Formats: sequence, structure tokens, C-alpha cells
Amino acid sequence: MLNILKSSIEFSYKAASAALFGILLLIAFALTASMGSHEFYGLFRYDYLLIYALIIQACLLYLKLESWAEAKVIALFHLMAMVMEIFLTHPAIASWHYPQPALFKLLTVPLFAGFMYSAVGSFFARSLRLYHVSLSNLPQFSHMLILALLSYLNFMTKFFVPDIRYALFAWSTWMFWSTKIRFCLNQYQFNLPMLPVLWLLAFLIWIAENISTFYQIWLYPSQVDAWHMVGWGKLGSWYLLLLLSLVLVLKILGHRSQQGTWQLH
Repeated sequence: MLNILKSSIEFSYKAASAALFGILLLIAFALTASMGSHEFYGLFRYDYLLIYALIIQACLLYLKLESWAEAKVIALFHLMAMVMEIFLTHPAIASWHYPQPALFKLLTVPLFAGFMYSAVGSFFARSLRLYHVSLSNLPQFSHMLILALLSYLNFMTKFFVPDIRYALFAWSTWMFWSTKIRFCLNQYQFNLPMLPVLWLLAFLIWIAENISTFYQIWLYPSQVDAWHMVGWGKLGSWYLLLLLSLVLVLKILGHRSQQGTWQLH
């Protein structure tokens, strides 16, 4: 019983540490909600959130809570996410929008927005190290990369050609069906199937998305007049986006053997 308690405490502590970037962002979303669209000393809420996110990133690196290699992976995911944001918030598409003004923005997207995706990449990268994660039966990187890129492109191409998300769900299920995640807690090793873990992470991000829209960080068209919970369908979107972050992190930060075993460098 004591070992179970110790393992639970260690798991919770490491999970909170890995998600530190995201947790700090959510706290800032709540604390700055009262700022609304008002200007303070020449800057707006989104601008202060950008400064805050940059400070968090700098502190993570300075305190060695995040390595430079991890930061590079996260930055790449950040850039790819910003491209998608610019496309999907374009007035002709308007999948969602940022309702408040900002000085630091790129077309329709305030620059702080990319750091929300950075928080996801940071969680992946830091979790692998904190939990001493290794993988077995991992598919070839070329296959995973094709799946991840198609998932990424489908967010944008679905407005012009048929949406293939269900085919992507089926393909990812087949691809990762036998993949296992191995991690350590309290000197014990645990093995979990990868697919449920990915869907659990997608659910947690969906919760964070509801918090973010509640505090009007961004809004979907149906939330403009009155806020309501984000639809369950967004779980699938987050799952597909997680695949891109996962592949980038695994490819750059670790090594896959010919037998399908993956370990950190």
C-alpha cells in the first residue's frame, strides 16, 4: 500500500512538472481575464501573455528544467502550429478567432498563441525524460512522419477536399496498436499501450481548451454570443495534432532501433 502511495505521489509530481508550462499559462489566462480588450501602458492582454510566455521559456532553460535540444523541437512545433493558426483564423475560413486586440500579432494571430502549442511539445519532451520513457514496437519513423504530416495537412485541406480524419484515426490505430510505453516510478517499471495514453492526453488538452475559451483566449463561432463547452469532436482534432508533436519529439530527441525499440539519446 505504501509503495502504491509513493508511486502515485511521484507520478503526480512528475506530471505536474512536465505540464508546468501549460499550467502556468492557464493560471495567467484566468488572472488576466479582467483585462478584456483594454489597453494598459500601451499593450494589450495578448501582448502581456506573450511577454509572460517568453519569461517562462527563458526560466525553464536557465533553470535547466528544459534542455536546448528540447527547446529546438518545441520551437519547430510552435512554428508549424502558427502556420496552421494563420490559415484557420483567416476570415475566409474562421474556424475560430481571437476576440481581443494585440500589438504583437501575425495577420490574425497574436504571437503568444504559438506558445500554447509549445506547452504541449514541452509536456511531451519533459515527460520522456522525467519518467525515463522507452518504447517498444514503435513503427518506422518514415511511416509515422507520413501519418503526422497528413494529419497536419488535413486540418487545412478539409475545406477544399474530403475530410480524411476517420481514415487517419483507423491508420493510427493500426500503426500504434502494439506500441507500448515503458516508464519508471518508485523503482518499478510500468508498461502501457500507447493509444489509450494518446487519447487521455487529447482529453486533458480538451479540458485546457475549455478553460481557455471560457476566459476568451480564443472563441469558436458558436461561442461568440454565449460560452458553452467545446464539442467532443475536438478530441479527435487534438489527437491528430498530438501525433505531429509526438513524431517530432521522438525523432529528434531519441533513437529507434531496427527492432522498434525507442530510447532517449
